[in-house]
Amino acid sequence: MRARIGRLGMMASAALAFVVSAVHTAPVAVAQDRLVRIDGSSTVFPVTEAVAEEFQNSTRGRVKVTVGISGTGGGFKKFCRGETDISNASRPILALEMALARENGVEYFELPICFDALTVAVNKDNTWATSMTIEELKRLWEPEAQGKIMRWSQVREGWPEHKIDLFGAGSDSGTFDYFTEAVVGKAKSSRGDFTGSEDDNVLVRGLEGSRYALGFLPYAYFAENEGRLRAVAIDWEEDEHGPMLPNMDNVVKGLYNPLSRPLFLYVNKSSYETKPWVKQFVDYYLEHAAELAEEVKYLPLPARAYEMARDRLRSGQTGTAFGGVPEVGVSVEEILSRQPTQ
Repeated sequence: MRARIGRLGMMASAALAFVVSAVHTAPVAVAQDRLVRIDGSSTVFPVTEAVAEEFQNSTRGRVKVTVGISGTGGGFKKFCRGETDISNASRPILALEMALARENGVEYFELPICFDALTVAVNKDNTWATSMTIEELKRLWEPEAQGKIMRWSQVREGWPEHKIDLFGAGSDSGTFDYFTEAVVGKAKSSRGDFTGSEDDNVLVRGLEGSRYALGFLPYAYFAENEGRLRAVAIDWEEDEHGPMLPNMDNVVKGLYNPLSRPLFLYVNKSSYETKPWVKQFVDYYLEHAAELAEEVKYLPLPARAYEMARDRLRSGQTGTAFGGVPEVGVSVEEILSRQPTQ
């Protein structure tokens, strides 16, 4: 396997329209006939890109895989209209998206594929914010904070009087939905006066450019830029562990809460059952997800979880385990044990 994490830093702002496809010597007509269309989360993108590259190599170019990154919400819009075979998602499908899928006759499999440690990061020269409580983050990010909580000193006494430069995932991102659900208590409930982008590299550059910046982004993008940024340890008052940094050990031990989250693939049932190359790709994904997720700095699921995902495909269990409502702190085994609903 080839190292890929460095490629994250090469994705520019125009990456929302970016399409990944490996170059092969197979005839164009064959590749076009055997096409796997994927879009969605920029968070899940590094894992799916890695799997797509290895899969295309294994088929010697007989199957072409395209991977777009229009964000979780943008990906679901396409997926629920039947325009893509697979949707990358950093949160579960929501009720309005479920309704759109039903309207268009799209049935789907919901497959957790790895974990992410959503990271609150600051500039490397920030010497004061080594840890923050969820309550402090809520005070900073809730809608009522807009135009009012503007300086570091308003978050914690003794911190600088300087204005905070805020950066975060764009509103069409599953990362934005998950962060606001976990921190504020309601998905999409946030102040609006921050720099938002579905391109995580924009967030990295913003955090790097201001000593007084704070933002949130997926762990893989933080890990790629760890020499340029610093992670803030998170202290969740409902836990007794104290402040915890976002790293794989803390996620595995269940200590990094409430910002640990599973990442998902949503697979169009018709595509899986009627296009053998889509089935081949999805099966390959589940077989190699653990190794390739670790390669791009995400946490693999337990082996049992991948087998449960295969069982879901074999038994034809379509739908979501969440019922269209996001949840925080649900184990992957519980997700896969629930009876999904369409």
